[in-house]
Amino acid sequence: MITVKNLKKTYPGKVPTPALKGLSFIVQSGEFIALTGRSGSGKSTLLHQLGLLDNPTEGNIMIDQTDVLALSDTKKTFYRLTSLGYVFQEYALVAEFTALENVLLPAMALGNHNDQKERAKELLSLVGLEERLNYYPNELSGGQQQRVAIARALINHPKILFADEPTANLDTASSKTVLDIFLKLNKEEKLTIIMVTHEPDYAKLAQRNIELLDGLIIKDKKQ
Repeated sequence: MITVKNLKKTYPGKVPTPALKGLSFIVQSGEFIALTGRSGSGKSTLLHQLGLLDNPTEGNIMIDQTDVLALSDTKKTFYRLTSLGYVFQEYALVAEFTALENVLLPAMALGNHNDQKERAKELLSLVGLEERLNYYPNELSGGQQQRVAIARALINHPKILFADEPTANLDTASSKTVLDIFLKLNKEEKLTIIMVTHEPDYAKLAQRNIELLDGLIIKDKKQ
C-alpha cells in the first residue's frame, strides 16, 4: 500500500537539522504499525511526511501506486480528505461545534456533509458517544474528545489512519478505550493504521514495530 524510498527531511537554518536520513520501507494494506523511538528520533516527522502534512527534502512516497509527492497542492489536499485520516495528540476539535458537527468537518470540506450525517452518528456510536452528539468539546472529557477526533478521522472512509501520540494526554482507562477502537478498526474493517507512541505496552498491540533513532530505522519487527 505504501512504498517509501530514501526519504529524507532536513530543516533549514544556520545549522541545517537532518530529521530523517534516508528511510526505505513498505507498509502492507491492513497493517497496524507502531512508530517508536525516543523524543527527537524522527517519529512525528516521518508521520507528517507519510500523511502529506509536510514535504520531504528528498525521496519518494507511493500510496496505492500513486506518486503522492508529485501531486499539486490542490490534489494533495483532495487526496488527504478522501484517502487519509488523522488523529492528533491535541484532539484539534472546534470549540464552537458540537461533537456531531466536528465529526462532519472533513465532509463539509468536500461539500457532502448533508449526506454524511447518518454516517457521523454511526461513527459516534462506534466510539461509544451516541448520547453525546450535541455536546460541545468543553462538555466532554479528554478521552471523549479524542474519540470524537477518531470518528472525525473516519468520516470520509480513509484508506489509512495516522495517529500521532493519540493517548499522550489521556488517563489509562481512556487510553485503553482509544486503543481498543484502533484494534477493532484494524481487525474488523482492515483499516491500515500507523501510530506514533512512546509507550512500549501500547506499541506491543500493533502488528509491527518500526523503531527510529536519530532519523534512521534501527528496528523493523513484526510482533
